[in-house]
Amino acid sequence: MEPQIYTLETNLHEWLTRLVDSGYRVTAKIRAIVETILSSERALDAVAIFDIVRHEYPGLGLVTVYRTLQKLEELGLVEHLHQANGCSMVLRAARGHEHFLVCSRCGRVVYFSGDNLNMLTDQIARQTGFVIQSHWLQLFGLCAACSAA
Repeated sequence: MEPQIYTLETNLHEWLTRLVDSGYRVTAKIRAIVETILSSERALDAVAIFDIVRHEYPGLGLVTVYRTLQKLEELGLVEHLHQANGCSMVLRAARGHEHFLVCSRCGRVVYFSGDNLNMLTDQIARQTGFVIQSHWLQLFGLCAACSAA
């Protein structure tokens, strides 16, 4: 079976379809919010998304951004990236055994695949008695551009 190739267009179609199927009304503003998230190389907070989209849609309300993010999270399409300063940002949810790296300086996000955590999770399960059902891995560091600067 060939791996699924994800492009902006296929992701956009999938997300908009899932929103419509869940009963959410998709407007041009909602589409622009989704496109902004999908096309960003960085995790974004609601205000950043609002600022980007309102250039094209001056009538956009911040409440619309928050409601859309809430719905996207309910559908499992976005994840929260929790910062040390308490700021919550969103990014496209990882798929399958995909995880991500986040640049601590510029916020760039790079996704990578791998599930070589089995030995670690098995060891933790034995030590704690937990039956581990899932995991969520966020790695932080400096991207090549920031570490060179």
